[in-house]
Amino acid sequence: MAEAGTGRRDLRKVWVQNFFYDQNGEACWRTSEEGIPRSTRYINSPIDPDCRYARKSTTSWVGYRVHLTETCEEGLPSIITDVQTAPAPVADGDATPIIHEALKRKDLLPATQFVDTGYLDAELLAESKKNYGVDLYGPTRPDYRWQARAKQGFGMQDFEIDWEREKVICPEGHESIEWTPFVDNRGNDVIRLKFSTADCGPCPSRELCTQSDAKYPRRRLTVRPKEQYEALQWAREREGTAEFKAQYTRRAGIEGTISRAVRTCKVRRSRYVGLPKSHLHHLLSATSLSFLRVGEWLMGVPRTKTRRSPFARLVAQPAAA
Repeated sequence: MAEAGTGRRDLRKVWVQNFFYDQNGEACWRTSEEGIPRSTRYINSPIDPDCRYARKSTTSWVGYRVHLTETCEEGLPSIITDVQTAPAPVADGDATPIIHEALKRKDLLPATQFVDTGYLDAELLAESKKNYGVDLYGPTRPDYRWQARAKQGFGMQDFEIDWEREKVICPEGHESIEWTPFVDNRGNDVIRLKFSTADCGPCPSRELCTQSDAKYPRRRLTVRPKEQYEALQWAREREGTAEFKAQYTRRAGIEGTISRAVRTCKVRRSRYVGLPKSHLHHLLSATSLSFLRVGEWLMGVPRTKTRRSPFARLVAQPAAA
């Protein structure tokens, strides 16, 4: 009876999230204007109510997302130390503190963790170091401001921030007149800064600072709080070094782990219904891969190099004379 009751509740949720009654009492399809639920709440499968829709670049799917953490010691097999399963639309960055907390309970926290861009941002860089002593090592999101894209003009790095006085000094020596803590539309803590129109209007470097066509143009800036800002700036500076490129190659093994998990354990096609059982599938798959790797290491089997598609090999060949 409990299962039947649950099924009826799920069926009602499917009807409510897809239909509504208009003023004439007729059932109509919902759209975003009529309050269709977000993907984190929208039931996409009549068989598995936990499944959710997600899209990443050109790939879209209904299901879950798995996060794998493994060792990368030279000369030793890579062992998977943590597995997290989440609904598909949950962002990768949301899993970072969950992974750290799980590794902390097992006393397996690394000093340096090589991650993809999705697993770090300014807040995660600062909080991971502060709360867990983990240095997130990976490429940061690029700066999309027009100065960074054009590689000219005054970017944020050209301004001097006086955190004690809550002032910012521009390259021409003018101080900001407004310092406002704020929460942006993504829920991030930021600080909004403004300069005076009396300083920006006659400034000889105004075209290098702002492209505003307002009657009284002035420079506006948005920065993260001090710890987050400094952590992000340090990560971006490190990213431009040759040492970073050499060290980050150690993360390449995780791509092979995902590839083998797909080919050997079929992790992209869960045999089970529901998040808990799908997570169990991922745990068993990770355990199997670790056993295989230890066995191959004991037998002296060398690691396989990254596979390349026939087309990629063809493109890489030198052109015929």
